[in-house]
Amino acid sequence: MKKTENNIQQFSSISDAHRAFGIPKPKHPLVSLVDSAIHHVDFKAVTHSHALAFYKISYKPRHSGRLKYGQGFYDFDEGGLLFASPGQIIGHNPDMDMNDCSQYTLLIHPDFLLNYPLAKKIKEYGFFLYSVNEALHWSEQEKEIIISIFKNIGDEINSRIDEFSQDVIISQIELLLNYSNRFYKRQFITRKAVHNDYLVRLETIFDEYFDDEKLFAKGLPTVQFLADKLSISPSYLSDMLRSLTGQNAQQLIHTKIIENAKVKLSATDLSISEIAYQLGFEHPQSFSRLFKSKTNQSPLEFRASFN
Repeated sequence: MKKTENNIQQFSSISDAHRAFGIPKPKHPLVSLVDSAIHHVDFKAVTHSHALAFYKISYKPRHSGRLKYGQGFYDFDEGGLLFASPGQIIGHNPDMDMNDCSQYTLLIHPDFLLNYPLAKKIKEYGFFLYSVNEALHWSEQEKEIIISIFKNIGDEINSRIDEFSQDVIISQIELLLNYSNRFYKRQFITRKAVHNDYLVRLETIFDEYFDDEKLFAKGLPTVQFLADKLSISPSYLSDMLRSLTGQNAQQLIHTKIIENAKVKLSATDLSISEIAYQLGFEHPQSFSRLFKSKTNQSPLEFRASFN
C-alpha cells in the first residue's frame, strides 16, 4: 500500500486492501468476495481517501449520512449496487455508521480476467464510471438475483480451487454484470420523469451555449461540460441519453451543431469559415468534415439547395 502526495492511499493488490481493512488474507490473490456477515471490516482503519488497482462491486443494503465519491457527496437512505473501476478515488467518511457498510464487496483484479473476453468487455460497462448518486437501485426480485450471484461467487472462491474455478467465477461475474446492465436500463425507464427533465435542461444549455457570442473562445461543447451542468457523470449522461433518444452525449452534441449550422447556412450570408468559427470550431475544415459526415452534403452543397 502506498500513499500519494495528496494523502490518497493506493491499494495495488487485493491483499493490500484486506490487510488495511483488517480482513483475513484472501483465498485467491486476484479475486475476493467480502461478506460482512462473515468478515469484520474495520473501515475506520483507513483514514484517507483511497484508490484501488482493481474493480470493486459493492452491495449496500442502506445508506445514511453522506458518502463521498470523487469530489462530491450524495445523500440517500436506500441501498444499491455501486461500481468502481481501477484508479477511481473513493472518499473516506470517518462518520460512517458501521450498520450502513457493504453487505457484499466483490474485488476483481484485472489480471484475473486476462485471456478471457471479459477482460475487454468489462471496460464497455459504463456504470463502472458512474458517480455514487447514480447507483443501481432494484426491486426485491432483482435484489434476490444479484445476491444469489454474490453467494455463488463466494461459494466458488471458498471451495477448493481447481482448474475450473476461474472459468466458473468469471462466468458468474459476467452474469452479474449483464444483470446489472439490464437493471440499469430498467432504471432509466422507471425514472423517465427525472431523465426527461434532464433533456429539457439540456435544450436550455445548448440554446444558451450557441447564443453566446464568446463561443469561439470556449470552443465546442464537450460531454464533460454538459455532465457538469447537470451534476451527473459523463458516462451516466451518455447511457441515459442512449436509452431515451438512441444517441449518446457526443452524438447529441454533433446533432445540435448540425442543427445550428443548417440555420446559419440557410438564413444568413455568413461564409463557411465565419459559421465554423461562430459554432466554436478552430478550423473550418473540421466543421466541413463533420457536416458532410452527418448530412452527406458539404456546407456549400447544403446552402446551394436553398437557392
